[in-house]
Amino acid sequence: MSELHLLSPRGFRAGGAYAGIKSRQINDVGILLCDDPSGATAAAAFTTNQVFAAPIAIGRKHVADGRLRAIVVNSGNANACTGKQGLADAFAMCKLAAAQLGCKPAHVLPSSTGIIGHHLPMAKVARGIVEASQDLGDSSDHALAFADAILTTDTRRKSAAATVKIGRATATIAGICKGAGMIGPRLALGERHATMLAYLTTDAQISAPALRKLLAPAVNRSFNAVTIDDHTSTNDTAAILASGAGDAKISTIAAAKKFLAALTDVCQSLARQIAADGEGATKVVRVEVTRAAGDRDAHLIARAIANSPLVKCAMHGNDPNWGRIVSAAGMCGARFDPDRATLKLQSVPVFTRGRPAAFDPAAVSAALAASEVVVALDCGQGKSSATVWTCDLSKEYVTINADYHT
Repeated sequence: MSELHLLSPRGFRAGGAYAGIKSRQINDVGILLCDDPSGATAAAAFTTNQVFAAPIAIGRKHVADGRLRAIVVNSGNANACTGKQGLADAFAMCKLAAAQLGCKPAHVLPSSTGIIGHHLPMAKVARGIVEASQDLGDSSDHALAFADAILTTDTRRKSAAATVKIGRATATIAGICKGAGMIGPRLALGERHATMLAYLTTDAQISAPALRKLLAPAVNRSFNAVTIDDHTSTNDTAAILASGAGDAKISTIAAAKKFLAALTDVCQSLARQIAADGEGATKVVRVEVTRAAGDRDAHLIARAIANSPLVKCAMHGNDPNWGRIVSAAGMCGARFDPDRATLKLQSVPVFTRGRPAAFDPAAVSAALAASEVVVALDCGQGKSSATVWTCDLSKEYVTINADYHT
């Protein structure tokens, strides 16, 4: 893990508190604040699930003008499917945070994650907001306090950071995320239990339209390319705040390309960490599709392979069952010709041009026992490619989700 953390970019503070929303005693309310009273340039992508939580509805409105002062988040309760009361509670979170931070409620983005269908325990939430706001700081400990406040079924924190040289100046980009189950994000900018939440900070100077334009491809190549159970959550959110406290200016095409590359690296690291922490997971499975007939075909094939329960079970059992993978590619509606395709598992060809390749099953099985497995399918039809991260499917996943209640 990088020595950099969420608050390494200049101009931010954060804090967390335990308010008793979660059963285990770990922070469940967090606040991320931009020091500039005028706020940070902001952009956010939200779930495209038509069943979306109250904080999503409020958050879309608050980030619409591209300016935010703070993010307030709770875990343990998703505030989803809670009607008008849920909307009132989500706005109340913003109002409570704004009163502590000295800003307008409309400049606060709310987020929630946890169990669906229960009203927020607002007395606890209010206490947590007060306590978190009274202990704001820019240290790594404060970053960890905020990171803990977003966890649900996660077994570990997830963070990433990078620096990028823009002319003679340097911009820092950092982020944290959570997610272990109910993971199949389909995030979109300005569109409409366990959830994918990601919060990113940067000290670069960048306009809101430019930030929105760069967040979209970064999200598509990362969070929208990770799946555990292909279940798009009611609360999925990815938000970035740019304090402008650094000297790097993202004002040219060249600067934007460099910034996008660094932002994508950070987001992809976070996405991979989500896959690695999938509920019951024992390994990351990286599905790489190359030379597909088109971009849509590449993404359809990669996601079909990654989401196949049969493929995921085979990966858990270290079984080089290439038939499950090839058939998943052929059934998803993408243009695919098995007679032109080559499939490799851990760099070993197991299927070539419509027929099984000669390989040592025991050796490949041993290779599949690694902590990260690469499934590489060369379609031999075009120039498009796609990568999707997932994990294996274990008995523990079933146990966790059989016991998880609403």
